[in-house]
Amino acid sequence: MADPNPFAVTVSELTKVFLTRRDETVEALRDITLSVERGQILAVLGPSGCGKSTLLRILAGLDRGFVGRVDWREERSTGPADRLRCATVFQTDSTLPWMSVAENVRLGLSSLRLSRGEAEERVGWVLGLVGLADFAGAYPHELSGGMRQRVAIARALATRPRLLLMDEPLAALDAQTRLVMQQELLRLWEDTGSTIVYVTHDIEEAVTLAHRVVVLSARPGRICLDQRIPFSFPRQVTEVRQRAEFGQLTMGLWQMVADQVGQSLAGTGRDEPAGPVEPVGSGSGSAGRVAAR
Repeated sequence: MADPNPFAVTVSELTKVFLTRRDETVEALRDITLSVERGQILAVLGPSGCGKSTLLRILAGLDRGFVGRVDWREERSTGPADRLRCATVFQTDSTLPWMSVAENVRLGLSSLRLSRGEAEERVGWVLGLVGLADFAGAYPHELSGGMRQRVAIARALATRPRLLLMDEPLAALDAQTRLVMQQELLRLWEDTGSTIVYVTHDIEEAVTLAHRVVVLSARPGRICLDQRIPFSFPRQVTEVRQRAEFGQLTMGLWQMVADQVGQSLAGTGRDEPAGPVEPVGSGSGSAGRVAAR
């Protein structure tokens, strides 16, 4: 029988407000309603400060101070804490300096109860995937910034997650390595069927990887476009970029994002609230409701 609920994550009327040290409110997201199908790659675009990273933190369960509802649906899940097969990669360096590359990657496997042999095999596979097989024994201070980010990507990929949340994970890589990693991410998706939510500023990257591209408006972030990408899978990164439709889609998205950037520069506020902030909306009522079904 067909599954009546094909969605991995559903967001309903999500609003996120921060409170600054000066007791000023900054609305990051407003009335976001969005569903991500299981096995789908969803790319999120928008100007700086529109709430893309905030949305990703909420989807990861790292931020509960919001108004609205987020539903995660995973087979055999009993609640948000049971979402062991969710992994997150942020743009910032998250490697642990006292651990080797292999140890950093193995850390992500600690909750999966793999045998030592299975864990070692998984670490070797993923280090080869990201081009770091020869650096398994190296420490983060011996690596470039781009290589450290590849370690973070490898740590997430090693879990073979069903839900993979990525916040500009390839931004620190050189152009050639970035294209290679885009192809490897597509292969990973083909192998695992993970649901991927992928935040990026790179419009060509979004069109290359995604089934759908969502564009957020200038702050407060609202969905101003939800665009399906017509290219079939499996995809070859270089072949997709040669299609006439690729150029048309890219230019259309560029114009949409440029319009929102223009609005942001016209005075909708800074990219991020200044100084420490506190979430608003974590009290009673509908604020911060989460569920797993």
